[in-house]
Amino acid sequence: MKNTRTARVIFLWVLLLLPFLPSWGEEKPAAKLRPLEDIKDILAWKTIRSPVVSRDGRWFAYRLSPQEGDGEIIVRSTDSEKEFTFPAGETQDFTEDILFSADSKWAAFTIYPKKEEAKKLKKEKKKAYNKAALLNLASGEKTEFDKVEKFAFSGEPSTWLALHKCAPETKEAPPADSKDKDKWRGADLLLYELTTGKQLTFGNAAEFAFDKKGKWLAWIVDTQDQTGNGIQARDMTTGVILPLESDKAVYKKLTWNEEGTGLAAVKGKEDENYEDKLYSLVGFARFDSASPSRITYVPKEDKSFPEGMTISPNRNPLWTDDLEGILFGIHEVKKKEKKQEEKGEPKEKSEKEEPEDSSKEKKTAPESPQKQEKMDKEDLPELVIWHWKDRRLQSMQQVQEQRDKNFSFLCIYRVKENKFIRLADDAVREVTPAPKHRWAIGLDNQPYEWMGNLDGRRYQDIYVIDLKTGARKQALQKCRWYFGPSPDGAHFLYYENGHYHTFEMATGKTFNITRDVPASFINKEDDHNVVDPPIPPYSYGWAKDGMFVLLYDNWDVWNVPVHGGKGINLTLNGKEKGIRYQRRFRLDPEEKGIDLAAPIYIAAYGEWTKKGGIVRVNKGKAGAEMLFWDDAVYSLIKPEKAEVYLYTKQTYKNFPDYYVTDASFRNSRRLTDANPQQKDFLWSSGSILLDYVSEKGDKLQAALFLPANYDKGKKYPTIVYIYEKLSRGLNSYYVPSARGFNKSVYTSRGYAVLMPDITYKLNDPGLSAAWCVLPALEAAIAAGAVDPERVGLHGHSWGGYQTSFLITQTDAFRAAVAGAPLTNLISMYSSIYWNTGSANQPIFESSQGRFEGGYWENIEAFTRNSPVYYAQNVKTPLLLLHNDKDGAVDWNQGIEYFNSLRRLGKPVAMLQYKGENHGLRKPANQKDYTVRMREFFDHHLLGQPAPPWLEEGIPHLKLEEHLEERTREILRR
Repeated sequence: MKNTRTARVIFLWVLLLLPFLPSWGEEKPAAKLRPLEDIKDILAWKTIRSPVVSRDGRWFAYRLSPQEGDGEIIVRSTDSEKEFTFPAGETQDFTEDILFSADSKWAAFTIYPKKEEAKKLKKEKKKAYNKAALLNLASGEKTEFDKVEKFAFSGEPSTWLALHKCAPETKEAPPADSKDKDKWRGADLLLYELTTGKQLTFGNAAEFAFDKKGKWLAWIVDTQDQTGNGIQARDMTTGVILPLESDKAVYKKLTWNEEGTGLAAVKGKEDENYEDKLYSLVGFARFDSASPSRITYVPKEDKSFPEGMTISPNRNPLWTDDLEGILFGIHEVKKKEKKQEEKGEPKEKSEKEEPEDSSKEKKTAPESPQKQEKMDKEDLPELVIWHWKDRRLQSMQQVQEQRDKNFSFLCIYRVKENKFIRLADDAVREVTPAPKHRWAIGLDNQPYEWMGNLDGRRYQDIYVIDLKTGARKQALQKCRWYFGPSPDGAHFLYYENGHYHTFEMATGKTFNITRDVPASFINKEDDHNVVDPPIPPYSYGWAKDGMFVLLYDNWDVWNVPVHGGKGINLTLNGKEKGIRYQRRFRLDPEEKGIDLAAPIYIAAYGEWTKKGGIVRVNKGKAGAEMLFWDDAVYSLIKPEKAEVYLYTKQTYKNFPDYYVTDASFRNSRRLTDANPQQKDFLWSSGSILLDYVSEKGDKLQAALFLPANYDKGKKYPTIVYIYEKLSRGLNSYYVPSARGFNKSVYTSRGYAVLMPDITYKLNDPGLSAAWCVLPALEAAIAAGAVDPERVGLHGHSWGGYQTSFLITQTDAFRAAVAGAPLTNLISMYSSIYWNTGSANQPIFESSQGRFEGGYWENIEAFTRNSPVYYAQNVKTPLLLLHNDKDGAVDWNQGIEYFNSLRRLGKPVAMLQYKGENHGLRKPANQKDYTVRMREFFDHHLLGQPAPPWLEEGIPHLKLEEHLEERTREILRR
């Protein structure tokens, strides 16, 4: 009876609760999607970095990093569900980031300090160190090593892992004026045996390097007092250590040749006659023999070596392929100033020793320069002398100061002949050895450098140099497009007068290799001020035997013989189908030319459809085999020793995650899921490709991205984002970011986004934007999604210029944001591009500016395309961004426009982030700009209230309080 009573009670409770329980088989209501509003949600979006696949194709590793904060290392199997995930700190750089051992049994990667840990150490003025991690792929066991600067597996056998530890913090560099300017570089070098865990430590290692085969490990010993300094090598098979060289000297630039048969370095010693060390050359050859041979070359002992110069410690010495010579650099050294008595000169007579002569006025001899003490820098004027004859502007010389200091002239030491040969000199400064080391190629731009830095037309004379004799012959004069030597070192490729040519270095003969090819290689679509330019990517590359060159005609890929001929169209239908076979996937990063016997993989792009794909060109088969072709963008990587292929596929809504497939490309398996949280957020409802015609009759296209939850027939606020041709981004995935404008963020928040194409007419870059953008906007309005009364405009840099100009020509935009814009083309033309030190003149005449000369030649064209001269026409509220350290567009351009608009009483505000360059690097600034831009557009296009900073501005004395309050608010979002 008791059980029956209990059952009745339960039954009654079920009846009472039944209305509140979901029906059988009924799905739970989906969680409500939310827009990308919060900064923390945007910053959490991850990207895949440093992707790498093991040689056998069975393992794939990558770094998964948010935009701000700590990331992860993920190592996963490509043929099973096995996966390892490890915290890896906040990424700082990618040097030696993730490596697989050659036998594919181990992985090693860098662990950076966590964000909060690094922040704390920075406040405490302590150094943050990286760690290295070793992963056993079979067991999943991870071993960590503290304070590691660099690591490497032992070449092809990969039985060891070498870890170069960070130098102790007590090793501080001596003062700049110290006699010894070289920092003591020695730190522990740890060798870890992978199978046993056995560890060997070598102290005071400054550099280390395995040969490619992993037979030898060499390292430089660098101690505090230089006692015991030298070069040592360990036979990784026997464990025998060879002391190759030892001296009280500084050793640098340890370099193996490709085959691992030759090792070279430079050795520096103090010299009483020079302020800097004098360097000599040390080399070791025939490592495949029982004991390597040793050679030294000491310039001080060679009368043919140029006086006042030394071997450079800034260039890696390198054995030639035949081990008959070592290539190295030389540079000038400064002599010490000596006192007269040190020179052996007689002292000047004292006044008592001089004969008296009352008829002559006694004169005090000026102190000789040798006796004068070095003046303090603070007593010297701070001056830069700019001269019209300078081939490079003083600003450019300042930017390139380190490059100039480290410059060296290439030379060779011929071992058998015991002969020094100088290959580069002041007449031909840039010399590069060609593959196989029979020839070198010299490039001399000195006759054209001055003018090239004015108009952007950069020419050079080209020389061929015999590495056996040093004989130099001019091959070409005034060449603008040089594309480098063939893999066999016999020819080099260049472009001239609409054709590609090869130059045969042994005979001096030139060959027009495209004369008989039934295609044009002139880039007729290029709208810059350049006559008959070649088509990028210029050359697809050389065949590995050097007998063929692969060239691109803007549609198809041609295989052309090195001495010319009709060539073979490898892809066949590009021009006919409107497909551009525009990029070859270089699947082997160490390739020495294209293997024509193997399949060639190419990225395909539909010019008018925006479709993307991967095609394969097979030897002996005409045409390209289409493996993938979709409304997407693809990338491809491949392991060295397996027919396994990893590719990404991105669309407007699909992150470029990785998939794995075999050579058939028929069956794929997804490997990554970088951003599963996207399912919780609103996303663009789709993209539309619009066709339109510019006011000048050019056939153009635009990408229109629909807002989330798009309702056909309803009109939406729209942002027009501009920067030259952007319709090709129709199928690109835009990772949400907090760095200003972002397409994905704005479409998530209910905006449509329009990205049109702009083509240019010479002398009218601003008007060209108007001729192209306004018809694109009309086409978008006609498509039905765009509310013509709520359209905003935005662009940055060149896009900022187009934005600031467009609002002087039209009232079509309700609001505009111009980032780092050019606004006065006359003053901009002669300003400095401070990031490079160059004048803007070459950019205006041969690059993005698209003018045919200086403003004095066509003052009307410069003024009619300058926003400042039409500021009175502006009716559109404008938000400017211009930073005070902008090294691309001088921030006075923003100031000019702001002050002009302010003087005219136009609604304008300008954001200046102190100390920032052309873009924003400081995370706090990025987030602040993102929010202010959003508030600006939301006010003008959505009717939301204007924030106080936009409505009335912020007084300087209240700015700090305002920024603190705003930052707290942003962090809460």
